[in-house]
Amino acid sequence: MNSSLALIWTITAATTLLQAANGLLQALMPLRMQAEGLSVSAIGLVAAAYGLGFSIGCFMAPTFIRHVGYIRAFASLAAIVAVLVLIMTQAHSTLAWVLLRGLTGVTLACIFTVTDGWISARATSSHRGRILSIYMICTKVALMLSPLGIGFGDIRTDGLFMAISAVMSLSLLPIAATTTKEPPAPLGVKIEVRSLFALAPSAVVGAFVVGLVNGPVIAITPVFGVSIGLSQERAAALLFALQAGSLVLQWPMGWLSDRADRRYIIAALAAGTSLVSLFILFASAQGAQGMILWSFAAWGGLALCIYSVCVAHACDIVDPGRIVSTVGTLLFSWAAGVTIGPLFGAAAMELLGPQGLFIYSAIASAGLAAFIVLRIIKVQRAPAGGGFVVASTNSATPTVIAREETISSERVKDHDLGDQSPASAVTREETSS
Repeated sequence: MNSSLALIWTITAATTLLQAANGLLQALMPLRMQAEGLSVSAIGLVAAAYGLGFSIGCFMAPTFIRHVGYIRAFASLAAIVAVLVLIMTQAHSTLAWVLLRGLTGVTLACIFTVTDGWISARATSSHRGRILSIYMICTKVALMLSPLGIGFGDIRTDGLFMAISAVMSLSLLPIAATTTKEPPAPLGVKIEVRSLFALAPSAVVGAFVVGLVNGPVIAITPVFGVSIGLSQERAAALLFALQAGSLVLQWPMGWLSDRADRRYIIAALAAGTSLVSLFILFASAQGAQGMILWSFAAWGGLALCIYSVCVAHACDIVDPGRIVSTVGTLLFSWAAGVTIGPLFGAAAMELLGPQGLFIYSAIASAGLAAFIVLRIIKVQRAPAGGGFVVASTNSATPTVIAREETISSERVKDHDLGDQSPASAVTREETSS
């Protein structure tokens, strides 16, 4: 265990710093754009550009890593994203924000592929779940706490952007100091949406709807908070509440889904997300700030857990040799939802006011619950029996690793999973803003 930790401490430290900067950036960008007079629709368009860039980056990353290796890939990409954040201080139009956010999506997707691939490859079979848990808890806490940094600066000046860029640059130091050998370069991945939909439609539709809903909520939540009368600091704290709720409920939901047909859990989480969305509307109408914060924590605990159960459900069904492609296909489905979801969420806010965001969330989540219930009625499945290890993090993203019991060691080695997937069998959903 200790030797495994020694192999991953540098990448864990680097990713924790990067996610701390990324979490603050998630809170800062929509508030800065709103302060500069951009409409909610424009902010939604910027969020959609991130989703498109992220989906492109996931499939560019393996080729780039094969060309330069993990260490140089991380170093060059972290430097690029730090520069992009500095350029954001000079962005004063929707087009500029769209281009910069799209490029950060590409870059961060490649970085997360590097970090998750490194961890997945270096964690040994006997300690894989615990090693990944330590890694993900560190990065999750950084992502959760960093939005509170909004209170230490003025969103109208460039100081917070400079701080974010500095922290991203500092993430290079642990990687530069590493003395361990980097993992083998990853292979490509095949996207098979049609064939996977035929086998596991609940997983494919679930991943897509998660992108449709979670993408705009995470991206526009700070604007929602300010629009209902919260201070900038309290609006940023809503992102903290979302991530905290996710951190608390990821493990219980994973444990529960191991003991039932996972589709029941997906349907329950989607229905719960819809109900909590309506409760957020009630709490915001009452102006009860404490109630709003707790309802956001509940929303995050439900909505941000759905994707991981979808991935585990699909991995239960497909042949072991197709797990890598399955994870990549679901990531592609999620990215498609993230690309268009912010446009719908922003349009709902433009038409219905701030509450439109959660009216949209309630309707889309209820639609997913209804679809899953229809699938359960049509096709009965036995309880999972295999299970998965899950520890939530990002932007992009919860983490799902198919447990070794679900993969035949004669057909797919553990380290092969870490080397082939576009996200190294680790897919991100929470960094989607």
